[in-house]
Amino acid sequence: MARQSVQALVADSIRQGLAYNVASVLPPAPQASLDHITTRAGEKISAGAFVFACGAWLPTLFPELLAQRIFPTRQEVFFFAPPPGDASFAAPAMPAWFHHPALVYGVPDLENRGFKVSIDRHGPRFDPETGSRQASDEGLAIARAYVAQRFPKLKNAELSEIRVCQYENTCNGDFAIDRHPGMANVVIAGGGSGHGFKHGPAVGDYVCRLLTGAAEVEPRFALSAKAATQSRGVY
Repeated sequence: MARQSVQALVADSIRQGLAYNVASVLPPAPQASLDHITTRAGEKISAGAFVFACGAWLPTLFPELLAQRIFPTRQEVFFFAPPPGDASFAAPAMPAWFHHPALVYGVPDLENRGFKVSIDRHGPRFDPETGSRQASDEGLAIARAYVAQRFPKLKNAELSEIRVCQYENTCNGDFAIDRHPGMANVVIAGGGSGHGFKHGPAVGDYVCRLLTGAAEVEPRFALSAKAATQSRGVY
């Protein structure tokens, strides 16, 4: 329940004194050390250090650095309604699962949204600002065919929800978490490749240690280790 988890984290952080604001930030100009960021409304926000963890929007904020290192892709997610009164598609009867090498994964019916199914293969390139959030007929047909084969009770299930999200892929599927090479007080955290949320606590701890100088950059997460060609090796 990623949405609820993030909302709970924000609420708890505010109780502990965090100043939380919603804004759209302009790409920062190259400089040795960033002293403030500017929002599209013209507000300037100053700080001693900055973390940019902007998912698929990272290449837009740092095009020269990340346009060839992070590749946003369009990913379709489908929710199918279980038969009335059937609890076999909900926890604890149904676990979360991943089918390899088909690269299909599923999550049990949570919050009565339906049985979630998606294909973990990289979709087409996607602009998170302008890309369509409507699922394709082709994607739905593929998901229905898979569900009918593997879960016969859902062969003619009602489609209860469709979502289009985005991955922010690196060349091999590994994280891109590193200090900005041109701005000493900026850390970039991204490249979740569809798996960023589940690693959130560990990533947060690692980023904090980078900011405070308590940790060095893990070589596999370094921006310098990210190639300009997608060749996914980490799932």
